[in-house]
Amino acid sequence: MYPGKHAIDHPDRPAFIMAGTGESVSYAQFESRANRLAQLLRAQGLKRLDHYAIFMENNARYLESCAAGERTGLYYTCVNSFLTADELAYILNNSESQVLVTSTGREEVARKALEQCPNVRLCLVVGGDGGDASDGARVASYEKAVARYPDTPVGDERLGTPMLYSSGTTGRPKGILRPLPDNPPSHHLPLFEFLLKLWHYRPDMIYLSPAPLYHSAPQAAVALTIRSGGTVIIMEHFDAEHYLELIEKYRVSHSQLVPTMFSRMLKLPEQARSRHDLSSLEIAIHAAAPCPVQVKEQMIAWWGPIIHEYYGATEGLGFTACDSAEWLAHKGSVGRVLFGDLHILDDNMQPCPKGTPGEIWFKTASAFEYFNDPERTAQARSDDGSMSTVGDVGYVDDDGFLYLTDRSTFMIISGGVNIYPQECENLLITHPKVADAAVFGVPNEDLGEEVKAVVQPMPGIAAGPELEQELIAFCQQHLAKLKCPRSVDFSDQLPRLPTGKLYKKPLREKYWAGHKSRIL
Repeated sequence: MYPGKHAIDHPDRPAFIMAGTGESVSYAQFESRANRLAQLLRAQGLKRLDHYAIFMENNARYLESCAAGERTGLYYTCVNSFLTADELAYILNNSESQVLVTSTGREEVARKALEQCPNVRLCLVVGGDGGDASDGARVASYEKAVARYPDTPVGDERLGTPMLYSSGTTGRPKGILRPLPDNPPSHHLPLFEFLLKLWHYRPDMIYLSPAPLYHSAPQAAVALTIRSGGTVIIMEHFDAEHYLELIEKYRVSHSQLVPTMFSRMLKLPEQARSRHDLSSLEIAIHAAAPCPVQVKEQMIAWWGPIIHEYYGATEGLGFTACDSAEWLAHKGSVGRVLFGDLHILDDNMQPCPKGTPGEIWFKTASAFEYFNDPERTAQARSDDGSMSTVGDVGYVDDDGFLYLTDRSTFMIISGGVNIYPQECENLLITHPKVADAAVFGVPNEDLGEEVKAVVQPMPGIAAGPELEQELIAFCQQHLAKLKCPRSVDFSDQLPRLPTGKLYKKPLREKYWAGHKSRIL
């Protein structure tokens, strides 16, 4: 299916609705908007396999900015809207983007970035009242620019796709480039066809999107909903109770979340949790980070067996998934392999026994490379090139279910013992006084490393020695002592990306300042 067909068959059906304002854009309007931008990109000289970028918060022009690339054979890069000018400039240059779409809310950062990006010929500002692109302005009003072009399809429509960037938790972000077949835009990439069937996408579905649209998972889910002819409700930002209100208001059938969102909803007062009718929900999908067992148990008890979990990197190496029944029989798992060929290997690239953690490798299900970065592409692959990894660590049980323990870069080696801090993080987040938690290794002259926790207390909870001792004791009640923090520091806000991924690197690095090596 394809949005253009829905614009003919169901022109008045909402393609999407903005949750904050209630603004509704029909399929006919969406088709018209996407075509105008597609025409502009062609007029700017962008041809099949060229690149452009989108740097915006969730807004009513975001989806058309993606859809224009999907019908012109282009790679489009949705950039994290919280990046600094230098970080944005790196991605614009690395991706070889020729056009940038931004918004008034991000315009100041975009203008600073453009000073370093000579190859970006045009920057379109959604909501802007600046220069006119037809007069040669480099920074111009989006609305004025697209209004000059017809709302009919370009004459050479071809399938386009995102080229998204890794979160950059282990260095500079990497552009993930997939081969793009020379097909019409009505075709799907193989992975998307698989997901449509797995999660029962259909024309009359209502999908609630609570996450930033620049991230791969919500970006793909929203695109699949539009291709299916459903309606997307786009939250400008996540708020736990507003999310529940929206399910009731729009009779939402599908949604995708991250575990942090589950935790925030579970910590709402009981009255707030129970006042909304959630009976329309059919499928709630979660991923991006391991979900603490206690959190997921509570969510299934609350919402019923409608919760689906998956694990898969943006690189598309492979894919595991499980439904509620499978998870309840294998608590803590992220599912069985449905796409790709999974291998758990030790440091010598030898298979780990069942139940023993090792690095997760896949015989790659779909080809990819890191754009303009052959060195890191090679680092992600086995010596023979047959397998790839993103550095995650986990193990497989006797039934073939995968369990994540951590990313290899955050493994703690204390007294020669490997400690994977995810387990402690999962436990801490269930404590009623903890809003968020990070666990990692810090220097210890005797053991090499010791376990440290940094905790964000719940509002109104006083941080200090008393809470520190309470949390350490709590951990020691449930985990082996070697896995528990020896000390706890506190922070008003942990650096968790809007996608839900905990950005531990800057937290950990301040404890290692002055050390040339993490091996003491």
